[in-house]
Amino acid sequence: MMSGTGKWSLKELYSSFEGSDFKNDVKLFEELIKTLTNWSKNNLNSYEDIAHKLECYVDKMEEFRRIYSRISAFCSLSISANASNSSAKKYLSMIEKMETNLKEVEVSTAKWIKNMEDLDSVINSSDKLKEYEFYFKEIKIKSSHMLSQQEEILIAKMRLTGSSTWSKYRNHITASHNVEIELDGKIQSIGINEVKNMQFSNEGELRKKAYFAERKSNDKIAEGVLAALNAIKGEVITLSEIKKYKSPLHRTLEDSRMDEETLNVMIEVMEENLQEFQRYFLKKAELLGHKGKLPYYDIMAPLGNKNMEYTFEKAREFIVKHFSSFSEEMGELAVKAFDNGWIDWGVRQGKRGGAFCRNLHCIKESRILCSYNNNFKNVCTLAHELGHAYHGMMLQKESVLNSSYPMPLAETASIFSETLVRNAALKTADRDEALSILGTDLVNCSSVIVDIYARYIFEKAVFEKRSEGELSLEEVKNLMIWAQKQAYGDAISQETLDPFAWIHKNHYYYPDANFYNFPYAFGLLFSKGLYNMYLNEGSSFVKKYNELLCITGKSTIYDVAKSVDIDIHDKEFWRGSMNIVKKQIEEFCNS
Repeated sequence: MMSGTGKWSLKELYSSFEGSDFKNDVKLFEELIKTLTNWSKNNLNSYEDIAHKLECYVDKMEEFRRIYSRISAFCSLSISANASNSSAKKYLSMIEKMETNLKEVEVSTAKWIKNMEDLDSVINSSDKLKEYEFYFKEIKIKSSHMLSQQEEILIAKMRLTGSSTWSKYRNHITASHNVEIELDGKIQSIGINEVKNMQFSNEGELRKKAYFAERKSNDKIAEGVLAALNAIKGEVITLSEIKKYKSPLHRTLEDSRMDEETLNVMIEVMEENLQEFQRYFLKKAELLGHKGKLPYYDIMAPLGNKNMEYTFEKAREFIVKHFSSFSEEMGELAVKAFDNGWIDWGVRQGKRGGAFCRNLHCIKESRILCSYNNNFKNVCTLAHELGHAYHGMMLQKESVLNSSYPMPLAETASIFSETLVRNAALKTADRDEALSILGTDLVNCSSVIVDIYARYIFEKAVFEKRSEGELSLEEVKNLMIWAQKQAYGDAISQETLDPFAWIHKNHYYYPDANFYNFPYAFGLLFSKGLYNMYLNEGSSFVKKYNELLCITGKSTIYDVAKSVDIDIHDKEFWRGSMNIVKKQIEEFCNS
């Protein structure tokens, strides 16, 4: 049954860092790298028996990815739950260093495939290879950005003491960051996650106090985080130029399997509707008792006089019930997650901020981290992360090499699941509860459309300025305020904007996943369109939805959308999804 500790179980991965199961796999991991390296040297020097060689390569890479993902997940999940876990840090650093030795294999294989005369014929000659058609063709596309074998190996090794280390450093200082705040007449030092949760309180003064306390405290870590930002973005710019990408954004688009036309059409529709959200912000300011504009610290504030308290047990019951109403499989997935120790939900110091789900294809499970605080927003967060887990469950039917989906599609199942739970709550809500739920949904929509737009143009500007030299603290703070003004307009009191909003947004510090902002907007609007299809088609949609999730690891985004007859180059699709949000804003403003 469900554990009351608030901590997840990682024993399904390994017993401990000192256990023989873990240490044996670390040895096996090292041996697999040597085996792959020797195999590539002996087999990729000719084009004889190509199909057989590709089949062997797939088998060896499948085994390698299973072991690597298991070891790295155990290390990174341990650190996420406890930033001071020294064993996890030591082993993560060790395996990352070992993994760079595979770069030689990846480069030689990519160049071998690139120079192959007729890849299509080779793939069509083998039923096994047909399953990996997209995988091989993507390798061929990406090979055009590859440098020499020696250069790629050198870059991989240098990154271990470059962007990778800076990212870990930033994660550590933000996770262990304490905020001094006055509570009950006393100055207390409290962990950042707890202070952030206060900003969703029903008490307006507490929200304000927590926001300004956090903003003030960020002065202590701003320079350190800025150093990480400069280092990581600087490295990304350098590598993008060397590898002949037009820009870091175009590199992200290629990695995302997304074309520029899709991004531009979606951003244009977002820009068209920013004023609609300004109406919402002004109405929210009125409902919260502010005269005129909404303070930035109240953007996420809950609404309604009723305290919609959900204990973790109640959240479990509610989510399982409404996931099951969509499909039996989704309901069973939620039961497993809650009852089998998949979720780390306790609030404690040293734990990473935010929420995420890690799908573990290697053991056909997932792990979810969040800081649960007994409110409906947290219920929605759990539903969101469980949506990721459901996506992972669908991809268990695929091989591990066909289970890696791009960033924009990563949010599809999560936002769909969140919408499912939120709409279920609306059906049984009274007027005050409905206002609270609708307000929570619009908080999410405004975050994913308006704040994501701010983050997107901020990151574009950071890259542009960073290409000219290192950014100063004042420059970054000013860019953040500029981006917020562009997105929020005149509806937010500008003296309350947050110049430090870049410090605690983890996504700016992912060296291999830049612009992890517009994928959320894609996920929201794409999933709104899918949810509308579900309302129209009923239970017959479930099979179509599951099949869509299954192909997300082996198709372009355009083709995934086409599988359910959606044209994401058509501005009207995005406007249709946005109209669903606009109707909610209209309903809210007339409440």
